Amino acid sequence: MLDAIRWDTDLIRRYDLAGPRYTSYPTAVQFHGQVGTFDLFHALRDSRKALRPLSLYVHVPFCANICYYCACNKVITKDRGRAQPYLQRLEQEIQLVACHLDPAQTVEQLHFGGGTPTFLSHDELRQLMAHLRKHFNLLEDDSGDYGIEIDPREADWSTMGLLRELGFNRVSIGLQDLDPAVQRAVNRLQSLEETRAVIDAARTLQFRSINIDLIYGLPKQTPDNFARTVDEVISLQPDRLSVFNYAHLPERFMPQRRINSSELPSPAQKLEMFQRTIEQLTTAGYRYIGMDHFALPDDELAIAQEEATLQRNFQGYTTHGHCDLIGLGVSAISQIGDLYCQNSSDLNAYQNTLASAQLATSRGLVCNADDRLRRAVIQQLICNFRLEFATIEQQFNVDFQGYFGALWPQLQSMAEDGLIRLERERIEVLPAGRLLVRSVCMVFDAYLEQQNRQRFSRVI
Repeated sequence: MLDAIRWDTDLIRRYDLAGPRYTSYPTAVQFHGQVGTFDLFHALRDSRKALRPLSLYVHVPFCANICYYCACNKVITKDRGRAQPYLQRLEQEIQLVACHLDPAQTVEQLHFGGGTPTFLSHDELRQLMAHLRKHFNLLEDDSGDYGIEIDPREADWSTMGLLRELGFNRVSIGLQDLDPAVQRAVNRLQSLEETRAVIDAARTLQFRSINIDLIYGLPKQTPDNFARTVDEVISLQPDRLSVFNYAHLPERFMPQRRINSSELPSPAQKLEMFQRTIEQLTTAGYRYIGMDHFALPDDELAIAQEEATLQRNFQGYTTHGHCDLIGLGVSAISQIGDLYCQNSSDLNAYQNTLASAQLATSRGLVCNADDRLRRAVIQQLICNFRLEFATIEQQFNVDFQGYFGALWPQLQSMAEDGLIRLERERIEVLPAGRLLVRSVCMVFDAYLEQQNRQRFSRVI
């Protein structure tokens, strides 16, 4: 069974290193300022010629309240009026990008992230979706995967009804923890009743999929109180769950400086939390997809993994990795063919650049032949826990063992430790290695030794 995982505390302690989450390879750390709008236009032209389908990501950065743990690009404000000038520039960006694409390119996937997308008023959401439909070929038959991130404190039945009316059929709900003491410590007071009301609305309105986000390692969490949160969440029966390890990096993320580090659980407690969470979710019938993600067996991600078609991009695990990903909004990242590019992460810079009728591309990277090969290797391992050498050899016209000969001692060591099975034709990530698949992928990362590992979270 693909979902079989085995907890091995000794292996976890040895291989629980800091490293990338591989939503891309090369990772965003490698992006540089030599990539700009010319590269983006060139990539969009190639996408248009190939008539590749699209995945759109729209970033809405505003939040009414600050969550101390948050490492997202956001703007904290009670002033709802700040959304209008941003939407004006966002709509300008939509128009500038769309004119370089073909109307025949369908949008298979759409995701609104943030920030808090429902910070926008109902009229603003209608306005934004109408603008997207005017300039992109959004599907009208509810067959696309159109998702939005929801803060239950910023949504009610009428909001959920509007979102369904606008074409959204998936929701991702931020929950993190239900314990009031933990919520106070991170400044996110959110009741189970608020969360249940949004989920009940989503089910009644026939949203296709519900995801819930949890975080372990927050201040005042204990294995026992987090286990109670997980039990309550299981009772809500989400289709998918993301259970993230909190990375405390106050030197990089200013809001985290408000967290009392003495109240953080110990590494041993964090391990116990994750182990118990896996046991609870497995008992409840969820499958481990990888990288902190769980899904019910009939979910599209679980089916895709079973069929070895699962992929991964900046939106996480996906069944739409064949699409060109267009990122819209401040800090948004696009992946179009071999180009990665990111908009400015500064709100004023983003808005001012678009005010002068220029796209806000600030950095990026064009993959070379080695990047493409290693990206394919890492994708197979992190998505399907298996890598057939012949697939890579045929795709890239290389001898796998010859190309990666210098890595063989590391791979053999992992095989001896029981993380992987290393054969002449393939690598298989074993049940004890699946929780540590990032560590296996890191072996193939050509850039990792040049990077500051403190930029990354630990594997577990």
